[in-house]
Amino acid sequence: MTTPPRATLDLGVIDAVVLDTDGVITDTARTHAAAWKRAFDELLRDQGRRAGTGLPPFDVETDYPRFVDGRSREDGARGFLDSRGIVLPERGREGGGEGIESLESLLGRKNRYFLDEVREHGVRAFPSTVALLRELRERGAGIAAVSASRNCGPVLRAAGVDVMVDVRVDGLDAERSGLPGKPDPALFLEAARRLGAAPGRCALVEDAVVGIEAGHRGGFGLVIGVDRRGGLRREMVDEGAHVVVGDLADVTVVGRHLGRRDGTRQPGV
Repeated sequence: MTTPPRATLDLGVIDAVVLDTDGVITDTARTHAAAWKRAFDELLRDQGRRAGTGLPPFDVETDYPRFVDGRSREDGARGFLDSRGIVLPERGREGGGEGIESLESLLGRKNRYFLDEVREHGVRAFPSTVALLRELRERGAGIAAVSASRNCGPVLRAAGVDVMVDVRVDGLDAERSGLPGKPDPALFLEAARRLGAAPGRCALVEDAVVGIEAGHRGGFGLVIGVDRRGGLRREMVDEGAHVVVGDLADVTVVGRHLGRRDGTRQPGV
């Protein structure tokens, strides 16, 4: 029987940990995927009716990780639509019924569906991640939550983990500051900057291949891939993951950060 891979996070050489939010801290990757499927499938049905042909629906198992996961809304939507040969105008109103007239309308609809899911079903933080966050705080490490989503703040609050991070960098910050999305490392580098830590002394934890690539490109000292469902390990390693674990319960923290803070939040949350 193969022993599951483990990772060691040594706070003697790591000052801070930057974690992706959806799929790493909170179990909301599937919520995003469900909202995307609902919005995309409505669009595909509408496009199919207009063209007089059927279009295959959005596949959560293949289309979501390939085109959407870890990317900004705009990049994810454009990537999937390009794969189906669909071009939408950037702006416009939603049409009657299920019609979607523009990329702006599609993104707005997806966001409403996501928030509907959150309101109806709530948000769950992974217990192993919560345990890791508590240990990191006790040992004095800085912690940042990063997301391409504009809903990162409400999601962290709904999961009850917003008080466990020092810094949050999300889609709203990207919009305000013009930060490009993954695989560009800009969001992660901004999180490290706000934590006051050099990227080479930060660990990055990601569940999306495109996020692993961003961490590698950003020069993070330790890049940990989380592959809970299996099947992404080889891609993550190829894109620069130093280690890939099945769950954050497989991460062992050693040492203590000597510059221990008092637990108060840093600016930028």
